[in-house]
This record gives sequence, structure tokens and C-alpha cells, in this order.
Amino acid sequence: MTGGDFSVQESRLTRHYAVLGASWGLFAAFLLVPDLSMIGYAWGPRVGAMAYNAVHTVLLPAALAAMALGGGGTLGLALALIAAAHIGMDRALGYGLKHPTGVHDTHLPGAGGEGAGVRGPATGR
Repeated sequence: MTGGDFSVQESRLTRHYAVLGASWGLFAAFLLVPDLSMIGYAWGPRVGAMAYNAVHTVLLPAALAAMALGGGGTLGLALALIAAAHIGMDRALGYGLKHPTGVHDTHLPGAGGEGAGVRGPATGR
């Protein structure tokens, strides 16, 4: 998927959130919460990458959404949509899953199509 594809995904998720009728204050308050996982880098790049990747894959929001749909919980579904929208936003901005070699080494291909392990947008490459 390209950055444009991810921005479309994020837009759709935000639309679903609006249809759900959940609080936009909740959306704003929790949109950047997954980035708190960056604290893991205080213990080194390997721990940081593991912590970041644990909350930046769709498995967690999908599981939360499934549990919320099974139990009829609007809050759980709202949080799942927020988390998924955050992931889509990150990918659209060029921030991918992290490699244990460093915070800027991601799974997304670079502008030159170099493939995995290239530097992310923070490095300017």
C-alpha cells in the first residue's frame, strides 16, 4: 500500500467513527496514545521496536473491535477505530513498523523504492 492508500484507509475509519456517534473529544484524546510506546526506546532499539510494533499493527484494534462487537460495547469499538485510524495516519505519513536496528529503520520502502530497512521521514531520506 502507498501513503495515499493509507490516508484513504484512515479517512474511512474516521467516517466509521463519526457514524458510531462516539465522542470527538475521546478521538482527540486517544489518537496519539499509541505513540507512547516510543518510551520503549529508553531501554534500547530492540525493546523500543518491540513495544512500538506491538501497538502499531492491526491485530490489537481488530481484536478489540471483535470483542466490542461480541459484547455490544460502543467504547471498545470506538477505541479500536481510533487505534486503527492512528495506524493508517502513521503509514500515510511514512512511519512504518520498526526494525530493531533503530527508530528510523522501518518496513516501508523509501522514495527510491529501496525496500525494507530504509530510513523513515524523520531523516529526510
